Amino acid sequence: MLVVRYALALVLAVLTSCWWGMLAPVAAQGPPRPHIVYIVADDLGWKDVGFHGSDIHTPHLDQLAQTGARLEQFYVQPMCTPTRAALMTGRYPFRYGLQTLVIPTPGTYGLPTDEWLLPQALKEAGYRTVMVGKWHLGHTDRTFWPRQRGFDSHYGAMVGEIDYLGFHVRRDKLPSIAYS
Repeated sequence: MLVVRYALALVLAVLTSCWWGMLAPVAAQGPPRPHIVYIVADDLGWKDVGFHGSDIHTPHLDQLAQTGARLEQFYVQPMCTPTRAALMTGRYPFRYGLQTLVIPTPGTYGLPTDEWLLPQALKEAGYRTVMVGKWHLGHTDRTFWPRQRGFDSHYGAMVGEIDYLGFHVRRDKLPSIAYS
């Protein structure tokens, strides 16, 4: 139950800070476009939210689900890097070698830069793109970073070995929050 509470606390914190891809239309040219918000929460199960029948109360998420469109046919991977890569590209992560593990802090690789990502497509459609939260798709080379991959701004961790409850410190005690 502690894991579920932690996951829900993370989701609510994410929701209130407009995490992982709050996308707002750039200009009011033509008919108004919908706002698009993707929420990706590690370790959150399908039935850990109220709108899927959980005993756990998630009124804010339930309201978003009731009044918006829901992505209900997305297959997550057992780790966060492959899941994020699949969401950003719309492709299976085995196509670019990110199917099994997360990118570790010493890792020098990332999501290939020739992949066309969701924020790039949305920018092309006239949206502004913002990402708040863990990137975990490459950090050692600036070309892997979120702002170089279509996000107008990013605030959050570049790697996954952080503790959201422990003053944003990685295992090796270096600061993990970065503006990119």
